[in-house]
Amino acid sequence: MAAGAGSRFGGPKQTTPVGPHGEWLLDYALFDAARAGFDRAVCIIRAELAGDFSQLAARVAGTIAVTSVVQHTSDLPDGFTAGSREKPWGTGHAVLTVRDHVRGPFAIMNADDFYGADAYRQGSEAADLAASRGVATVVAMRLDRTLSPFGPVKRGWCQTKDGHVTRLEEVMGIKEDGGRLVAQGRHAAVTFKGDELVSMNFWVFPPSILEALETKFRVFLKDHHSSADAEFLLPEIVNDLIAEGRLEVLGREAPGPWFGLTYQDDKAEVMSGLVDLHARAVYPDSLW
Repeated sequence: MAAGAGSRFGGPKQTTPVGPHGEWLLDYALFDAARAGFDRAVCIIRAELAGDFSQLAARVAGTIAVTSVVQHTSDLPDGFTAGSREKPWGTGHAVLTVRDHVRGPFAIMNADDFYGADAYRQGSEAADLAASRGVATVVAMRLDRTLSPFGPVKRGWCQTKDGHVTRLEEVMGIKEDGGRLVAQGRHAAVTFKGDELVSMNFWVFPPSILEALETKFRVFLKDHHSSADAEFLLPEIVNDLIAEGRLEVLGREAPGPWFGLTYQDDKAEVMSGLVDLHARAVYPDSLW
């Protein structure tokens, strides 16, 4: 998913050069996905990034096939219009934009997050389970490994039992305060220990998720079609499907390392982390 506006970052973080040779975080995602067994990628983008993503597809063509689809605010079910809305409809709507491009199990991830190679290996295994059993998987991480020192973050808190996700909650404004991790949950303030699993939007779904999303999106639009900023968020939809008994979701923990571009000040940390990974031969000098 690469259609976010990057308002807190101050620009298109999906195409920000951060690697030793100007690589984007998405370059590393595609490299790790290819060596884990994924053979193609569909990038969900804004229209103004189409040229940049055409260049990306060309430079990785020898390793993995890449196509791009634009997330249009006007891409709505029959009977609904976007009106004057300019903001995308959220991550659930973003997933729906690939409905004409996937036929089997597929993984979803953010273009502005670095998850580490092991996350993609786990994602490949989860795709096999999605094909054989029809189950979804969230490849999650410990909360304390996904924070920014430069400001609060939003995370999907995964509550699990026996390897299954029982509840997901989108938690806003997570930050360190006096040695504690505090945030605002849906109904009340929350204090975290740090070892809680959180979703960084690395999902693996069976293709049946697309029909479920279509149905949920229609219900969402009945209530919010005239809103300028309401978002159809993937963690909230998945939580509803779990509660309704319509989707089985497994929870896996990836060890990382995680890097992310939320704030402009995050860039230096990301660049330093990638230099270290190249120095330790986790990645070759040139990805492509």
